[in-house]
Amino acid sequence: MSDFNDNPYFELFSKQQQNQFAIGNSTYKQRLKKLNTLQYAIEVTYRAQIQKALQKDLGKPVVETELTEIYAIIGDIKHTKKHLRHWMQKQSVETPLSMLGSSSYITYEPKGVCLIISPWNFPFNLTFGPLVSAIAAGNTAIIKPSEMTPNSSALMAKIIEDVFAKDEVALIEGEVEVSTALLKLPFNHIFFTGSPKVGKIVMEAASKHLASVTLELGGKSPTIVDKTANLDKAAKKIMWAKFLNCGQICVSPDYVMIDESVKDEFITSCKKWLKTFYNDNPKTSDSYGNIVTDKHFDRLTSYLENAKTLHATFEVGGETDRSSRYIEPTIISDLKPEAKLLEEEIFGPILPIVIYESLDMAIAYINSKPRPLALYMYSKSKKNTNKILDNTRAGGSCINNSVLHYANHNLPFGGTNNSGIGKSHGFFGFRAFSNERSVLKQHTFGVTELLFPPYSGFKERLAQLTIRWF
Repeated sequence: MSDFNDNPYFELFSKQQQNQFAIGNSTYKQRLKKLNTLQYAIEVTYRAQIQKALQKDLGKPVVETELTEIYAIIGDIKHTKKHLRHWMQKQSVETPLSMLGSSSYITYEPKGVCLIISPWNFPFNLTFGPLVSAIAAGNTAIIKPSEMTPNSSALMAKIIEDVFAKDEVALIEGEVEVSTALLKLPFNHIFFTGSPKVGKIVMEAASKHLASVTLELGGKSPTIVDKTANLDKAAKKIMWAKFLNCGQICVSPDYVMIDESVKDEFITSCKKWLKTFYNDNPKTSDSYGNIVTDKHFDRLTSYLENAKTLHATFEVGGETDRSSRYIEPTIISDLKPEAKLLEEEIFGPILPIVIYESLDMAIAYINSKPRPLALYMYSKSKKNTNKILDNTRAGGSCINNSVLHYANHNLPFGGTNNSGIGKSHGFFGFRAFSNERSVLKQHTFGVTELLFPPYSGFKERLAQLTIRWF
């Protein structure tokens, strides 16, 4: 450990490392108490402050804060409390007859000292969600939230300090150099939520200490709308999912692939629902937020300029205001394949429309890109939805809806390859922060002892019988 003496966070890390077995041996009741304390802090003590912090950082409406931040965390805690006793119990498994005289089970032991690096788009939800799983599994944790939402990060630091001792859970604010320094420490597990680009950096750092990782990444999540779909209902749900949090969601529909015969009708419904949700002028709507930073605003407006240069069709939207980091809900069609909107993850309130002539064509287009975090499909045809599910790959999917699979704590959440490694939420989050330790206990004489050396013709025949019958 002498190699880390110059690291500014080594002392904190060491204290958690020394405390990991005391925390790891905590009982169900002790972990339950911690979850209850955290729940009360978020649901009661700091609720109004959370709303204000998110309004300052993201212009987030109170209803969105309640549903996508506070409800998500409280729901996760309640689900965990309901099932934690069972999760902590050893899980008996069958033992082969060839191992007669023994029994086997799996015990979920904590991984140890964990690092949680959380993003800015849902700062409370995506910080406390993994933390709930880490606590449930009996770990210590150091948290590094995003510097892009400073009001939220500062409030989370206060909450963590109020609820936990530093040798169990600590939060460190700061810029990218803080993450860089933390990633040099030999954590047992790293839980990162962010972009695939940064995910590769995290994974490379983890590899130096052979730390396990959970990477919740992103990518271009497609939505397929076929000609059998209820277009008005599809438009309503897609408009909500796309422009929630101003489009700054990892599972947001990144682009829509639609049968060319129903494109115009679909876009007409989209315009109707945008007006219903955000009035004629979304800039004045209390239900619509803003882009997180000037840097992200400039990135998104560069995509719009690129689309204009390529003579794409702006079906709706396109207005921007840098002073308030406002980008109007925008739908664009007739994009050329080289358009940035079709190459880069958008992560903002811009929705490209791509037409297809056949479902096979849509599937081939999706499969030509890295595997997405989510894939959505709108159809009345079971044959079509099964075909899409069977011939594409994605972290998760919804049929005739978008985003909501994230809210079901009984479903594993996570990506595949470019969109992530590992799963979270509910039991799957508990398991991500646990080592599944296999245990075999010998009770009586084991028949395998008959095959110990020295070997003989009898033991050779006995080995053959074992292979044949057991």
